[in-house]
Amino acid sequence: MLALADLINLDLSDSTEKIIAEYIWIGGSGLDMRSKARTLPGPVKDPSELPKWNYDGSSTGQAPGSDSEVILYPQAIFKDPFRRGNNILVMCDAYTPAGEPIPTNKRHAAAKIFSDPSVAAEETWYGIEQEYTLLQKDIKWPVGWPVGGFPGPQGPYYCGVGADKAFGRDIVDSHYKACLYAGINVSGTNGEVMPGQWEFQVGPTVGIAAADQVWVARYILERITELAGVVLSLDPKPIPGDWNGAGAHTNYSTKSMREDGGYEIIKKAIEKLGLRHKEHISAYGEGNERRLTGKHETADINTFLWGVANRGASIRVGRDTEQAGKGYFEDRRPASNMDPYTVTSMIAETTILWKP
Repeated sequence: MLALADLINLDLSDSTEKIIAEYIWIGGSGLDMRSKARTLPGPVKDPSELPKWNYDGSSTGQAPGSDSEVILYPQAIFKDPFRRGNNILVMCDAYTPAGEPIPTNKRHAAAKIFSDPSVAAEETWYGIEQEYTLLQKDIKWPVGWPVGGFPGPQGPYYCGVGADKAFGRDIVDSHYKACLYAGINVSGTNGEVMPGQWEFQVGPTVGIAAADQVWVARYILERITELAGVVLSLDPKPIPGDWNGAGAHTNYSTKSMREDGGYEIIKKAIEKLGLRHKEHISAYGEGNERRLTGKHETADINTFLWGVANRGASIRVGRDTEQAGKGYFEDRRPASNMDPYTVTSMIAETTILWKP
C-alpha cells in the first residue's frame, strides 16, 4: 500500500534529470517568508544559472493590484533538505519590473556596503545567535507550558536536559541537521533561559553570506515547525514579566581585529558604534524596547555601554579577546526579529566606512 511519505520521499534522479528549485523571498512585513517551486531541466551549481521569476506582490503586501508583478532575482543556492537529491533552495531578493529594489529588499543596500573595497578588504566575519520561541499552535503559548498557566521560574531550563526542562528538542535537532545538510554553517545550538525558547548559531561566515544563511535557516526552521504542528515566534519578548526575551546577538570581527594589535581596533570600532547607538537601535528589530530593559541579560535601550565578559552590556568583549589582544566582539542589541541584511551591513558600515 503506497503511503504519502513514499511519494514525498520519491527520488527523482531514478527517472529524470529535472530538479525542483524552491524560490524563497521575504514578504511585505519584512519578516514573513514566502516560497514557491519550479521545475528546472537539470542540476544547478550557481545562482547565475537560474532564471529570474515573478510573483503577485499584491498578495504579499508588496505591490498594488493594478501593477502587481514583482521580480525575484536568485542570489544564493542551498541543498534542499526536504526534497533532497539535486533539488535546491534558492534565496532571492525582490525588484520591480524596471529593476529597482522594492522597499522590503534590504539585501540590495547590504550588497553595496559589502562590495565596497574597504569592507571587502577587511573580510568581515559574523557569528549570529538566533534565538526563537516555539508556541503551541492553537493557543500561541510556549510549548511545554501548562495551558493558561506558567512553569517553574527560570533557572533549570538553560541548556537543560529532561522532559520537564527541554521542550521541543526533536524540532531543534531536526533543524540542526537540516541546516548542515543544506550547506548552512550552523556552529551550534542550545536551550535558552526561558522554557520553550532555543537558539542556533550561524557562523563564522563572511559578509552578506551570513545574512543569506540566517534567512534560509529561519525558512528551514519554519518549514519544520509546520511539519511538527507548532508555531515559530521571533518576537523579542514573547512573554511579559520575569522571563528572558529573545535576541540575535551578532558577533563580529574584521581582518584588522583578528591580527596582532586588533584589540585597539576593536575599541575604536565600539566607540563608533556608541556614537551611532540610536541609529542602530532603530534598525535592530521591532519591539526591542520590550526586551532591552536593563534586566534579563540586557542593557537598557537608551544606554550604550560595553565591557569585558559583561552580558548586561550593549557590546560584550570576551575574556579571550582581551587576553590575546585581538579577536572579536558581540553586539547584544539586535532583537530576534532583526533583518540580518540590515544588521550585518550596518555594523560594517559604522565600523569601517563611517567617519565621525
